[in-house]
Amino acid sequence: MSFNPPFTDWHGKSVWLVGASSGIGLATAEALHAAGARVLVSARNADALARFVEAHPGSVAVPLDASDPVAVKTAAHTVQQAGPVDLVMYCAGYYKPQRADHFDLSEMLKHQQVNYVGVLYVLDAMLPHFLKRQAGHISIVSSVAGYRGLPKSLAYGPTKAALINLAETLYVDLKANGIGVSVINPGFVETPATAHNDFPMPGLVTTADAAREILAGWHKGAFEIHFPKRFTLWMKALRILPYAAYFAIASRLVKNP
Repeated sequence: MSFNPPFTDWHGKSVWLVGASSGIGLATAEALHAAGARVLVSARNADALARFVEAHPGSVAVPLDASDPVAVKTAAHTVQQAGPVDLVMYCAGYYKPQRADHFDLSEMLKHQQVNYVGVLYVLDAMLPHFLKRQAGHISIVSSVAGYRGLPKSLAYGPTKAALINLAETLYVDLKANGIGVSVINPGFVETPATAHNDFPMPGLVTTADAAREILAGWHKGAFEIHFPKRFTLWMKALRILPYAAYFAIASRLVKNP
């Protein structure tokens, strides 16, 4: 089933990626450029963005800190001045494992600011642009960690759960306005963030694999893009379990990480 207008040809399309200096964002920017899109990349790391632009002629670097609302507004204005934006992808993210017995408020708030509030800043800056045109697409990178509460995900998981709910509500509200919405829920992807993990990561995929899955999802007009299926379908099964069964499984994960 197609939930959104499909992207079947990227030539002539303009895509703004927020959080594109490394990981999934960088790989997706590379894949979009190869497919013919005009790519605008944003992140805090201006040097990494400059290297991307040098290696990908026609792309544009717009440095910003996604946790700074003024910087996001300024960057969005710059992006819009360059012409209509067909898709904005929020892939900025922060992850550090945390358990409740080592509660760190500053880390909790940093996850919230980067992973969730940054999306709100981008929406505030870009929704008027899309609503005026009655066109465009908003794509948000969440995670299967947002499906249910998981060990060591005290700070990260709740922000991703919020993003899934946000994307669902945006879809309901914006469909009649011709604006597409998609949420990307990866499993384990080989990125600097997952390098923090000290436990086995089943179904681990590369960022290039992730980018291929994302573009395939946009091509189909999907709402949720999740991968790799051999792992994410198991996570979906956990999502529908009653609490008694789910907590029994989660407790075993805590004892045997």
